[in-house]
Amino acid sequence: MAGVLLATVVVVPGSAQGAAAAACTMSLGAIRADGMLMRWAMDEHNWVLTQTGADPGYASFRTMALISLTRTYDTFLGTTRSGALYTVRIPLTSPMKPVLKLVRQGNWQKYETLVAERCGQSGTLLLAIDTNTSSADLYAVGHANGTATAIQSLGVVDNLQGDEAYFRLTGRPWATKPLSGE
Repeated sequence: MAGVLLATVVVVPGSAQGAAAAACTMSLGAIRADGMLMRWAMDEHNWVLTQTGADPGYASFRTMALISLTRTYDTFLGTTRSGALYTVRIPLTSPMKPVLKLVRQGNWQKYETLVAERCGQSGTLLLAIDTNTSSADLYAVGHANGTATAIQSLGVVDNLQGDEAYFRLTGRPWATKPLSGE
């Protein structure tokens, strides 16, 4: 069983903007096949990965997508192998003790990949990909609020090509507003 890449997020310290921005750090996360959540940072200038955290206990998750980031924690939307949908808030510092909130009890187990993008002030556009059928479902997800979270189906995306790696790449933070789904 392969691991799952969680996020590729570019973070600029402070409020630097434009070409003269301070050095950027790229944050990478993944769930290993054994359920260990791993986090690394990579300096944009030397492209060296440095492990910044690890936390066991994620083996029940099938996939996760970043929906919100702050200076102190990241929040992911994740599906479990049994089909539940959760928000998972993970601190940026060790210990990376997560806070899980149930969003939906079931029917999400068919999705191998989730890709999230900001939608409005506090919502998320979520593409839930089923590689077995080469299709995906598109959802508008309101501000994450446990089981009260509004989720609206926007339809099916057919004919996804091949067995690709799906991910979100934002470019520079001053060009793309940060995720704020929680």
